[in-house]
Formats: sequence, structure tokens, C-alpha cells
Amino acid sequence: MTNIEPSPPSLGLARLFLKFLRFGFLAFGGPVAQIAMIRQALVDEERWISSPRFNRLLAVMQILPGPEAHELCVHLGMMARGRIGGLLAGLGFMLPGFFLMLGAAWLYDEWIAGKAAMGSIFFGVQIVVLAIILRAVHRIGSHILEDKLLWLLAIASFAATLTGTPFWLPLLAAGLLYMFSERRWIALAIAAGFVVLILLLPHTNTLEPTTVVAASGPVTTLALFVAGLKGGLLTFGGAYTAIPYVRADTVGRGWLSDGSFLDGVALAGVLPAPLVIFATFAGYVAGGWEGAVAITVGMFLPAFAFSMIFFERLEAIAEHPALHRLLAGVAAAVVGVIAATLIQLGWSTAGRASSLAPLILLFGAALTIAWQAKGKLVTPALVIGGGIAGWLLGL
Repeated sequence: MTNIEPSPPSLGLARLFLKFLRFGFLAFGGPVAQIAMIRQALVDEERWISSPRFNRLLAVMQILPGPEAHELCVHLGMMARGRIGGLLAGLGFMLPGFFLMLGAAWLYDEWIAGKAAMGSIFFGVQIVVLAIILRAVHRIGSHILEDKLLWLLAIASFAATLTGTPFWLPLLAAGLLYMFSERRWIALAIAAGFVVLILLLPHTNTLEPTTVVAASGPVTTLALFVAGLKGGLLTFGGAYTAIPYVRADTVGRGWLSDGSFLDGVALAGVLPAPLVIFATFAGYVAGGWEGAVAITVGMFLPAFAFSMIFFERLEAIAEHPALHRLLAGVAAAVVGVIAATLIQLGWSTAGRASSLAPLILLFGAALTIAWQAKGKLVTPALVIGGGIAGWLLGL
């Protein structure tokens, strides 16, 4: 007797939207907690999809760029009511976090930014966020860097980023090198070509604050949309991997400071939303309401597009071995890029400290807790604790 694959119940579009809107309001604790919530509701309780198929689908989402929990919602919505169902499910899941972050960004910009009384509190939060990002780099790397070549690609990408190499070059090089790694002469030719390109490109010291925040023209809605799109297309292994690309196109153009950027990452960690919602904060601080909408649309567009365009063939496409190796190489490079960005953020933060001793003390304590503690409340607790510590230490 064969097992019959379960299917979603018949739902009206309004009920479908409200179901995923509820998921959005409860989406605390990052992707692991969000996926567990969706699994319990739609696999264990309502039997929309079998557990083995859900696991296969999750594996597909994890090798593609974009926030996995959001992509799962889009895909499950399409299973229920086609492409319009996928659109409504995805919107339902992301809109609560978007509007909450929009409100938080407005409050921050109007009442907090630039206020001396809040400086120590938010500086403490920024230091804690650096510890959280370092822990995230370790977690991401432990899943992605599975062999010596991937480690080598990550290290090379790290070094290239610190010398100011354009972001796309190490990603493309790493993806092609890993895909052709078993064909030695092709791999050597690719490596030689990219080394020559890197040597020919102008180099900058990306640790210098004047380089990182050098202004490059007025804020434009299109530029913020592209910044979000770049982050959405390059989010491999977790939302923290979008940080380098959004930072480069906002902080790197002088549109906001590293401190404000880290404040946005901190707020994203305590809201019910995919963590990439920090882009909404950056867009608002840089370009107001229009900027917030533009960068958010860019960030989430790939997550909608992959499921809605390739719905029928997504699982088959993701099973292609060559694609696996290409994406594995790109993901390794992203680990290197985000590690380099962490160094740049840490350097910028240290440069604003009046004394390094309390900064190092707080960073070490936060890193220890982030490394040892588990649970969806760890990040919010660390962020709040960082603010309290910053105030008490007078950072």
C-alpha cells in the first residue's frame, strides 16, 4: 500500500493571507525558530505536506539565496493557491516585521539618533552585535566550509575583501573554482585569471574610516533598491551574509554611519521578522520612507522570485550536482566576505571608543554568552543587556 502525499486544505485567499500573517507576528528567534513554528503548524498539525517532502524542500531553500523561512512560506502558499497564494503567504509573513521595523526606524531617527544621553546605551548594543555576528560567522562557516578547498576559498575571499576588491570578483572566482576543481587545468586557468584581475584593480585600505564612509553622491531610491537586491541575491547560509553588501551600498557611500547600521542589525534581532529586515532600517535612515520601501523590495524580491518562477522545477534544479558545487563555492566566499566586514565594523567601533578596556570586556562577555547559550531569546537578551552594560560602563 502506497502512502498518499498530503495536500493543503481548500482555503480562501483572505484566510491564507491571515494564516501567514499570524506566522509573521510570531516570527521571533531567527530562522531556526521560525521554521520550527511553520513545521509544527503545517506539517505536524494541519498536514499540508509530509515531513520527508518538507525536509527536501527545506534543503533546497538552504542552498538558494534568501531567507529560508520566508521562501518556505512562499512555496507553501503556492501549493495551496498557486502563484497568488505564494505572493500572499510571503507578504503575510514579512509585513509585520516590515512595519514594526519601519516604526522603529522612525523612532530611532526622530528621537534617538544624535542624542548624547542615548549614546552609551547604543554603543553597548553595537559591541554586543559584533559578538553576535562573530558567533553567526562561526555557525555559518561550520555548515559551509566542509573541506580544505572551501576553507582556502573563504580565506582568499577574506583577504581580497580587506584589500578593497569588488565584492563580485571573489564570489565568481570561488564558485567557478569549486565547480571545476576536479578539472585541474581549467581550475588553474580560472585562478590565474582572477589573480591577474585582482592585481590590476586599484587597492584601498578598507579599514580606514575615510574609505569606508566616503560619500559618493546623493541618496537615490534606485541605488537603495539595488543594495537590497544585491543582499537578497547573496544571502547564503543565513541573513548575516547580507550584511557586507547592504553596508557597502549604504555606509560605504556615506549615507549612514557604522554605528547606526549596527543599531539596525540589533533591532532586527528582537523583532518578529526575518533578520534581513535590518535592510529596512538602513533604507529608512539613508533615504526615508521611499528608501525603506525600495531596499526592502529589493531584499525580498529574490525570495519571492525563486519559488514563484521555478516552482514546478525547483527541487529538480537544486539537485543538479554542478549547481551544488557552484553555490558551495560562492557560499564559502561569502563567509570570507562577512568575516572581513566584521573586522571592518570592529575597527570602526574601536575607533569611536574612549577606552578599549570596557569595550573588550563587554565584547568578551557577550561572545561567551552567545557561544554557550541556546534559545530564541538569547539575541534579544544580549541586545538589552548590551544597552544596560553600555549605560553602566559609560561607554
